[in-house]
Amino acid sequence: MAQAVDALRHGWPIKVGDAPVLLPVETALDRTSRSDHLLISHARAETLKITNQRPAADGHSPVLMRAADALDLHGALPVADPALDPANPLKGPFQAVTLEWMTAARTAMELARIAGILPAFLVDAEPAGEAVALKSVDLAAWSDPDNLVIATRAHLPISAEENAEIIVFRSPGDMREHVALVLGRRMIDIPPLVRLHSECLTGDIFGSLKCDCGPQLDGALAAMSAAAADGSWGVLLYMRQEGRGIGLVNKLRAYRLQDEGFDTLEANRRLGLPEEARDFPLAARMLDLLGVDRLRLMTNNLEKVVALEDAGVTVIERVPHELPANPHNTRYLATKRDRAGHILT
Repeated sequence: MAQAVDALRHGWPIKVGDAPVLLPVETALDRTSRSDHLLISHARAETLKITNQRPAADGHSPVLMRAADALDLHGALPVADPALDPANPLKGPFQAVTLEWMTAARTAMELARIAGILPAFLVDAEPAGEAVALKSVDLAAWSDPDNLVIATRAHLPISAEENAEIIVFRSPGDMREHVALVLGRRMIDIPPLVRLHSECLTGDIFGSLKCDCGPQLDGALAAMSAAAADGSWGVLLYMRQEGRGIGLVNKLRAYRLQDEGFDTLEANRRLGLPEEARDFPLAARMLDLLGVDRLRLMTNNLEKVVALEDAGVTVIERVPHELPANPHNTRYLATKRDRAGHILT
């Protein structure tokens, strides 16, 4: 898995089981590679109005398409990237064909998401180069939360709370390092106030007004500091799952589509990526390693509550976590409420 993700980021081909060799359209090094077959997402196939396609609930599902003529990577990129549609309005003709290696194709699409690239591949391209081989079962083994371990921990006074500890987690083959901040003195008999916070570079660091991530992070730390002052304690899990799990580059691609009028979920789908790809069971593993099995969860997202409880963590209270909207994120917050099931007033 790690080698395959690295291969996609470097533009090298992969081969999943007995499926054809797949060359990533976005990153491939040899721009002369050509094929008349492409593997794309169902959502992208709908946008391109490929024949034999019906709307799918999961736009991330794969579709095998045949072009009238072989495409090189210069011609394939506009097929893969919806951001290029205004400059390349006419494409095709294309036709969907039978996909006999669906499991391998799904694995490839998920590998593209993990690698943070567009989910599009030339199929059996010439030339392609030597492929990195893997099996579909490798994906499940790689994503097993039991692989996660505590790497190290240290005292870390922060502006919100001087009595704080930072704990770093990692797993073999995954370069993402997740973090827990424990605020206050840990007490086994008192369930902590917990926040699952997914990484957001634009909001957490640059103060983006397009989302509410930065204020949510600051508000959670302030609430946990107050809990520590009242004799309780808090745990903030900072999870490296940028852009709801699609990665920074694809998140910014989604931002460009939002500028064209699509909401945050529609933009993800238009890219052929999941509307929600965060791994909440991973948070349960982090809590287990911290010895936390009962907690008060700071969230408006019921999916987080369900995911933790399904993993054996007892959520004794859901603590609402809502902040005022601004002119730039009003639609974003409404989308979370109306389409993602968040409980917002």
